[in-house]
Amino acid sequence: MTRENKGAAAPGVRRRAIFAWCLYDWANSPYITLVITFVFATYFTQGVAPTPDKGAAWWGWTMGLSAVVIAILSPVLGAIADRGGRRKPWLVGLSLIIAGGSTALWWVTPGAAALALTCVAISIIAFEISMSFYNAMLPGLVKQSHVGRVSGWGWGLGYLGGLACLVLALVVFIQPETPPFGLDKKAAEHVRIVGPLVAVWLLLFSLPLFFVTPDIAAGEKLPPGRAIREGLKQLVQSAREVRQYKEIVRFLIARLLFMEGINTLFAFGAIFAGYAFGMKTDEVILFGILLNVTAAAGAFAFAWMDDIVGSKPTILLGVFAIAALGVPLLLITNKTWFWVLGGGIGLFFGPVQAAARSLMARMAPPDKETEMFGLLTLSGKAISFLGPITVATVIELTGDQRLGMATVLPYIVAGGLLMLTVKAPKQPRVNGQA
Repeated sequence: MTRENKGAAAPGVRRRAIFAWCLYDWANSPYITLVITFVFATYFTQGVAPTPDKGAAWWGWTMGLSAVVIAILSPVLGAIADRGGRRKPWLVGLSLIIAGGSTALWWVTPGAAALALTCVAISIIAFEISMSFYNAMLPGLVKQSHVGRVSGWGWGLGYLGGLACLVLALVVFIQPETPPFGLDKKAAEHVRIVGPLVAVWLLLFSLPLFFVTPDIAAGEKLPPGRAIREGLKQLVQSAREVRQYKEIVRFLIARLLFMEGINTLFAFGAIFAGYAFGMKTDEVILFGILLNVTAAAGAFAFAWMDDIVGSKPTILLGVFAIAALGVPLLLITNKTWFWVLGGGIGLFFGPVQAAARSLMARMAPPDKETEMFGLLTLSGKAISFLGPITVATVIELTGDQRLGMATVLPYIVAGGLLMLTVKAPKQPRVNGQA
C-alpha cells in the first residue's frame, strides 16, 4: 500500500491485516465466477440437463430456493455472532462447506442434474452467509474515512481473483487439446475440474485472513449456548425497534430491489450468452474475463469516489448506468455489441456492491454489525427467488430467454429510485475533503 493508504487502518490494526482481509475477496470470488456464472453454469445447461431451456429453468429455481434459505439464516446467524463476539470461526466453517460443495462438482456427469443442483445449493448458501461475517469485520479494521476505498479494494481484488482463476482454468484445462493429468475431454473432465480448482484456491488464499487479520468485535464475547439465546433475543429486539433504523431499512429495501435485478442479470449472463449468441464454453470464459477486468477496474476506480463524495452517489451512478446499458444489451443481436455493452455493465458491478458494503459499515450500530450485515445479505436475497424464478418461468412459457432476461430491469430501476430517498450519514473528511 502507498504512504497515503497507511492512514486507512483503525488504531491497533496493522496494514497487513487489512490486506489479508481484502485477500479473502480474491479467495472466494472464483466460486461465483467459475461455478455460478461462467463455466459450470454453462456446462450444466448445455451438458448435464436434458435441454438448455430446462437447464436454465432448473438453475433458476435452485438459485431462487437457495435465496430463501439465505434470507432466513443470515440475520439470525449474524445476531448470534454479534453476541458471541467472534466471526472467524464461522468464516472457517462456511469456507470449508463451500470448498466441499465445489469439490463434489467433479462427480457431476451428463444426466447427474440432481447431484449438481444439490452441491450448488449447499455451497451458494454457505457462500452468501459467509459474506455477512466477512463484511462485518470491516468497520473494526478501518477508519470511517477510509471504509469506501478499502471496501472497493476488496471488491477489486475479488474480481481480479475471479479473473486469474478463470484464465488459469481456460489456459491450463479447457483450451489445450490434451489437458494435463490425463483429463478426458469426452467425459468433460477438463470442465468438471473447475470445482476442485475453486476449492483449492479458496482454502489457500483464505489462510492470510484466518491467521493475520484480528477478529475485532464491539460486543461482549459470550459462550456458544448463551450467544445463541442472546443473539435470537437481540434479533427480536431489533425487529421491535425497527423505527429507530428507518434509514437503514429504506436503504435495505432499495438494495433488495436493485440487487435482485443485478444478481439475476449476472447469474444468467453466461447462459444467455450461450443461448442468444451461440457462445461455447471457451468463448463464455473469454467474456467472463472481460467482465472481471472491467468490474475490477470499476471497483478500484470508484473506491476513492465513495470516500470523497459518498456511498449513495456511487451506488446511484452504478445502478442507473447498469439499467441504461441493460436495455440495448437485451435487444441487440450483434455479438460485438454484446461484448461492448457487457463490458460496460461490468464496469459498474463492483462499485455498486462495494459502496453498499461501505454504506452499511457507516450506518450499522457498533454492537450490531454482523446482524446488520446479515440484514444486508437478506436485502440481497429476501426476494431473490423472484428474479430467477420469474426468468425461469418466462423462459419455460415462451421459450424466449431474451424476454425472460428483460424481467430484471424493473427491479434495478425501482431500487435506484428508492435509493434517491435514502438519507446517508454525513461523509467523514478525507485528506481535507468532505
